[in-house]
Amino acid sequence: MEKAYIKTPVGTCLIEGDEHGVTKIWVLDDEVQQSETIPHELSQAVAELEEYFSGKRTEFTFKMNPSGTDFQKKVWNALLEIPFGKTMSYNQLAIKLGDINAIRAVASANGKNPLWVAVPCHRVIGSDGSLTGYAGGLWRKKWLLEHETPPIQQSLF
Repeated sequence: MEKAYIKTPVGTCLIEGDEHGVTKIWVLDDEVQQSETIPHELSQAVAELEEYFSGKRTEFTFKMNPSGTDFQKKVWNALLEIPFGKTMSYNQLAIKLGDINAIRAVASANGKNPLWVAVPCHRVIGSDGSLTGYAGGLWRKKWLLEHETPPIQQSLF
């Protein structure tokens, strides 16, 4: 398994993967030295993440290979369908997946998402619009959502 560390505006990001795809993207609370060389298997993911954080990318195309249960993968695939700059409640996500009673299971799978930012679990919010639990910290969730929804230019006249 190859590893790379990159700096982002919200902390150092660890990326792991191999020729089958990226298996983990995680933000760290501790400062870690940025990788001087990026393994070939991770180069596309690193480039796309850097483009995302610089405001030049709204979706990811690198190969992803997260490890999880069938249900978790179903939830993570549904997260990929939430458009850039939009949010969805846990309740809406459970309904979309066909079972309103699965809201807790959906929330649990969301919280176990191993591909930070690329699989946009940060776009899932409470039914009342509140920023609810986020493994990377609510301040990061807020930053990511603000990053994806730049202010609208007001008319001057």
